Amino acid sequence: MSFSSCLSHSPLRLKAIKPCGSVGKGQNFGFSFRSNEADLCNRHIVGSGRLLGNLPRVNLSGDWSFIGGFKIVVRPNATGLLPYPKRGRMQASCFIGSQLASTAFTAGTVAVLPFYTLMVLAPNSVLTKKSMESSLPYVVLGILYAYLLYLSWTPETVRLIFASKYLLPELPGIARMFSSEMTLASAWIHLLVVDLFAARHVFQDGLKNQIETRHSVSFCLFFCPIGILTHVITKAMTKPATKEGHGV
Repeated sequence: MSFSSCLSHSPLRLKAIKPCGSVGKGQNFGFSFRSNEADLCNRHIVGSGRLLGNLPRVNLSGDWSFIGGFKIVVRPNATGLLPYPKRGRMQASCFIGSQLASTAFTAGTVAVLPFYTLMVLAPNSVLTKKSMESSLPYVVLGILYAYLLYLSWTPETVRLIFASKYLLPELPGIARMFSSEMTLASAWIHLLVVDLFAARHVFQDGLKNQIETRHSVSFCLFFCPIGILTHVITKAMTKPATKEGHGV
């Protein structure tokens, strides 16, 4: 609408380029606008394109014939509207992978929390003892870890792990490998399984030797090496008192 009003209110003189040879109907050629309001029209036509229906790119051409006269044809650039199926599938695949990694991360974290809760709040309960004797959580988390590892594995993974000339891992290679969300999710499940296994060992050792393990088990959830260290210290400090109690 703005384009038509621009042409109607401004006296335009269209200067066509003379074609060589015969001129057929529908032949396109260059032309220029000359008017007192040329700057305004050029700004509407060539500028931001907001008055042309928000088209990203517009091609203008002139069609001239002896019978039909001269007319202006506005053709939107079709290249900006073409879909990219390959890129769309890649983005959808990345989105699904990100959602799967996030779901596995949350599910693994929630799955181990009840066992830590039982060991801290009810260490002497029969339910706690039977739960910690079961191998079911390690089997389930192990299968989940294997699946995430399979999804995150690429031909470049082996090269990043054994990056040095001595076939040892290097920090830049490991950092690059863990830039993937799927790899991070698999590593998190790996840590959860190892931490729970260590916490169970600390808990069972405390029951066997009658040692307080609640603080050590709590540390094992997120700081497993510190939890093992505190259990060793607690066990070393508790043994002399236990021997004296048995001696009395």
